[in-house]
Amino acid sequence: MAGHSKFKNIMHRKGRADAARSKLFSKLSREITVAAKAGLPDPNMNPRLRLAVNNAKAESLPKDVIDRAIKKSQMGDAADYAEIRYEGVAAGGVGIIVEVLTDNRNRAAANVRSYFTKMGGNMGATGSVTFNYDRVGQVSYPAKAASEDAMMEAAIEAGADDVVSDMDEEGEGHTVYTAFEDLNEVAAALEAKFGPASNTKIAWRPKSQVPVTGDAVATLMKLLDALNEDDDVQDVYSNEEISDEDAAKLG
Repeated sequence: MAGHSKFKNIMHRKGRADAARSKLFSKLSREITVAAKAGLPDPNMNPRLRLAVNNAKAESLPKDVIDRAIKKSQMGDAADYAEIRYEGVAAGGVGIIVEVLTDNRNRAAANVRSYFTKMGGNMGATGSVTFNYDRVGQVSYPAKAASEDAMMEAAIEAGADDVVSDMDEEGEGHTVYTAFEDLNEVAAALEAKFGPASNTKIAWRPKSQVPVTGDAVATLMKLLDALNEDDDVQDVYSNEEISDEDAAKLG
């Protein structure tokens, strides 16, 4: 029984991982299609498409899927995707920015609003949250790509503004921040030194963190999970600060 139970647990985790990867691939493909449709279908002539393709490759999206996503943008019946930003406040006063890429505005708006409502938050007007964020360029590398000192030195040489390195076993590695207009130049300089980044994008960086404790932590995490799992949602940004003790309670 123990062996059977362990096998079921492994399969359950693998199923969740496969589902998450499928969603990621879908979002990467959608971004490629939109980027190609908004400009030229050639990554060398379209900076946004080049970023989308590079990010897709970093996540091991198959080449044929990338090619199909680009070709789809040139088809007359290709869906028209709208880029929409929603803002809201979650449990504990955390400010959340939700970036959506959807072919159905009504569905996306209804879903995002329902997540906030059901999980202790409130939707806000445009600008109600972004005032507490900076629009920046963001380049991410795994911890194994370089030491903290090496990444910091390279980032400074490339003209970046800041580097945050999380080198713990479960850490996400290095995140390099730069002025968004300098993103392509900085990303190219870092790639020449460390190879392709795991992710390169224009992002929202909070100017300050909001401490969240107690029951609000679990409520906030449920909201963030629901938003990230929605097919229309491309990115979610939040400014919570959670203690190691409260984080450990989440399991």
